[in-house]
Amino acid sequence: METYERLYDETERVNVRFIGLTTDSTRYDFSMMYTNMFFGKPLITCMQTGRSFLMCAEDAEDYDYLQRMLKLKEKEEAKTLSEFFKVQLPFMSVEPQYHD
Repeated sequence: METYERLYDETERVNVRFIGLTTDSTRYDFSMMYTNMFFGKPLITCMQTGRSFLMCAEDAEDYDYLQRMLKLKEKEEAKTLSEFFKVQLPFMSVEPQYHD
């Protein structure tokens, strides 16, 4: 039997926000979980697909990241959602976890 090392085991009360929106072509329902874990980045979950990912406002500026995380077919849809997330999510500068 392989052994494992537990890296963390935390319990935390979090704020969760549920937002539904539509674009020209699609309806979206998201949950946004605000936590102190993950460097303070909110955990976003698409309620239709169950896909979850960490994102802050700076990440939302990366259309390729959004397109990949949400499996969007069109770059324009990523641009539209980028505008939404940039307003909804906190701006933060995350320092690298590991240093040379």
